[in-house]
Formats: sequence, C-alpha cells, structure tokens
Amino acid sequence: MSDVVVGGPDLTLEDVAAVARGAKVGLFAEARTRMERSRAPIEAAARGGGAAVYGVNTGFGALSRVRIDATQVKELQLNLIRSHAAGVGPDHGTDVVRAMLLCRAHTLALGHSGVRPVVVETLLQMLNRGVHPVVPSRGSVGASGDLAPLAHLALTLVGEGEAEFSGERMPAARALSAAGIAALELLAKEGLSLVNGTQAMTAQGTLALLLGESLCASADVTGAMTLEAVMGSPRAFDERIHALRPHPGQIASASALARLLQGSEIARAHADCDKVQDAYSLRCMPQVHGAARDALSYTRAVLAREVQSVTDNPLVFEDGTILSGGNFHGQPVAIALDLAAIALCDLGSIAERRIEQLVNPAFSGLPPFLAPREGLHSGFMIAQVTAAALVAECRILAHPASVDSIPSSAGKEDHVSMGAHAAAKLARVADNVATILGIEAMCAAQGLDLRRPLQPAAGVLAAHQALRRRIGTLQADRPLSPDIAAAADLVRTGALRDAASSAVGGLS
Repeated sequence: MSDVVVGGPDLTLEDVAAVARGAKVGLFAEARTRMERSRAPIEAAARGGGAAVYGVNTGFGALSRVRIDATQVKELQLNLIRSHAAGVGPDHGTDVVRAMLLCRAHTLALGHSGVRPVVVETLLQMLNRGVHPVVPSRGSVGASGDLAPLAHLALTLVGEGEAEFSGERMPAARALSAAGIAALELLAKEGLSLVNGTQAMTAQGTLALLLGESLCASADVTGAMTLEAVMGSPRAFDERIHALRPHPGQIASASALARLLQGSEIARAHADCDKVQDAYSLRCMPQVHGAARDALSYTRAVLAREVQSVTDNPLVFEDGTILSGGNFHGQPVAIALDLAAIALCDLGSIAERRIEQLVNPAFSGLPPFLAPREGLHSGFMIAQVTAAALVAECRILAHPASVDSIPSSAGKEDHVSMGAHAAAKLARVADNVATILGIEAMCAAQGLDLRRPLQPAAGVLAAHQALRRRIGTLQADRPLSPDIAAAADLVRTGALRDAASSAVGGLS
C-alpha cells in the first residue's frame, strides 16, 4: 500500500517530506484517465499539418518559430533533455531529489500536460525502487522553471546521465536495469513537460520551510532555557499583553514560552529582585519569534498551492484546447522563499544576542563565558563567535534573490525569478539557524548547571536533560565542535523541542 498518492486533490507539504525520507508513492485512481484524455490533442498536433503548438511541432525558447517535421518529434524531445542538462556545482541531496521526483510526477498526473501515463508511472517506479538521479544544484534561473535540474532528472528516465542506486553512483541505464525499470522513449511534448516547471525550487524550498517551522518552536525552547539561566522574568509573556496585539505567531510564541516557564523554582528565587525589564532579546521573544512564524505561514501557503499546481507549458484543457502561458515562472515561490530566509535570519540573530546575554557576566551574573575557571579556561567564548559568524552569513544570504533577473534565451526569457537561488539560500539559512539554536541550548544548559541547586521549570528541565544525554557539562576546556554538532542535531531533528513538549504539551 502506498503512503502518498500523486495526481489527487490533496498532496501536502508533509507528504513531500515523507517521500523525501523514503515513503512509497502510488497513483490516484482518476489520474490515468485525465492523462490519457490530455494526450490525444498532443498526438494530433504532433502528426503535423495543423497550427503551431509550442514544443510539440516547434523548437524551444527563441527557436519557437522553427517548425519541426512530424518525423523529428522524438528526436526533438530527446535533444531538449540532453541540451538542457547543463547543471553544475554540488549535487542535490537524495532527499531533495526524491522531493523533486514526487512534485514532478504529481503535476504531470493532474492531467493538463499531455504526457502518457507511463511517464508518471516511471517516475513513481524510480521513487519506490530507489533510483535517484544525480542532479547538480546550480544552473536554474527559475524560468522557464528549473530547466537544468529537471533535465538531469529527466535524463535518468531515458537511461542517460547518472543515478544513485543502493548507495552506489552509476550510469543511469545500469541503475534502471538493476531496479527492473524500463527506460523511456520520449514522445511528443514529454521531454518539455519533464523540464518545464518549478519543482526543484519547490522541493528544496519545502524541505527548508518545514525545518524552519520546527526551528520556530525550538527557538521558544532555547529562549526559555536562556531566560531561566540568566534569571530573566516570565512576566512579558502574560497572555493579556499579547491579546492587545493579536498577531497569530506572537500569541503562539508567548503561549509556548509561558508554558515552558510555568512553575520555575529559579523564577521564584528572584521574584523580588530590582530588575524591572529584561533585554529585548529576552523580553521580545514573542514579537520576534512570532513574526518569523507568521512569515513562514505565508511561505507555507504559497508552497502548498504550488505543489498542487500545474506549471507546465503549453497546457491541455478538457475540451482539447492547447494554450501557451507562463505558469512555469517561479516568482511566487521565489518571493515566498526569500521572505522565509529573512524571517529565519532574524530568528538566528536574536538567538545570538541571547547567547551574548549568557556568556557576558555583566548581563548574566554568571562566570565569564560560563567557564569553569575564568582565565585558565575560555569556556564558551568562541562558541558565541561561531554563532556570530553564522548570523553574519545568514544576513548575506537573506538578500532577496527574487529582486534579480538576467535575461536568457536570446531575450525570449527576459525576466526570470531566481527561485532556485532563493531555495538554496533558505536551506543554508535554516541549517545555520539550527546550529545557532544548538549553541544557545549548550550555553543555556551550562548556565542552568551553574544555578544549581535551583531547578528550572518542567519544560526547560526536560530540554536540559535531553541535551545532557548527548553533551556533558563543561568541566574544563575541550574542543566544542563535536558538542555543537550534537546540539545542532538535537535542534534539527526536533528532539529538543519534543523533549520540552513531553513536559508541557505540544509545541509547534
């Protein structure tokens, strides 16, 4: 039985993530009929004698005025795939490639692309049997869609290029044969339908978004840990404050922080201190974390629509009409992914300022750099520097890709989205922020250790214990890189958030 179905009305972003992790895929019952119906007008156009239909009996891009003879239709499609497979740079990871395969199969199965069902069925076989095309990550400008990455994806279907199978990189023909999959001979429009669309940016962007959403919840956890370690006040998270400024993300973050900090022995111990207000990085967590949540909500809505969209060109309609348009243009996705990168960048920025609160004795009242013995030991001095370096990189990456455009195809494609760049930047920002939050959790856990015998709130204590199962208290200077990697993994996988959730209820 399939875990996820393509060609139906309800493919979700979570489905994309599940398939990226290895879930099996099937075809929606009605999709075959839709694809067969849309195929007939394409075959009629390919036989020649009628009106020009882009990519069926014409060349591509700036060569679209050149008519192609009916005897050359197959050669035209294969030439398109070969010529467009011009990607460079590091290869996409298997998770992104699987997400691309799913998204491409789904948009074709919606029945407006004019491909035969066997094209989609072959994509699904590749997913279910673990044949993963080798796809270079660079070379797309985001219109006419992600041409180069998708061409490398399509090369595997015809038995060319390279693929990964059973953990080994090999020629695609050998991978298909080993998996028992027949290579395709592409017919009219099928090569074009495989490369026209936004599936590379959408796939990578979706996986980065889902990580980003998890990071918002994790930031509430690490922020609560820091607040306890520096003896900050939970009063700023009173629901009455946030009801007067009812941004959904702000309310959600304030509620999470209030639950995480409820019942704290540390807070009771300094209830009568003379500190009136905490620094903004502590007091304004709901406002900043909440703004990130709301920005990611917009990005989620855009990507949820995009995975359910038909982004091919030309499109075939139920009455047989074939229309050329521009649904392949990635601008809606590019803008949304840029916004997500900006939001996550700021999530990392405020977390780095909380790390400074922890390591600076002027703010924390704790030993300098949380070191076991100041002077002799440097403690977490350079961990804060590493976090600062990652924030600096995030700020560079947060410059929007979608404001740029370089004309291509002899000026025919004179405005492009740069959506693939937006997706790649977002993925790097999300990964950086996971590490920054991991560093914050490490430093906060050290601060909590130094507050003993006072105990933090239950949610904070659960997160602290989860981290301590992986990383011991710093008793003397040691290389921190392995600790940072372990802490970042706890954040990236959601384990730190889940530990806190187990104590205070669901955090999302």
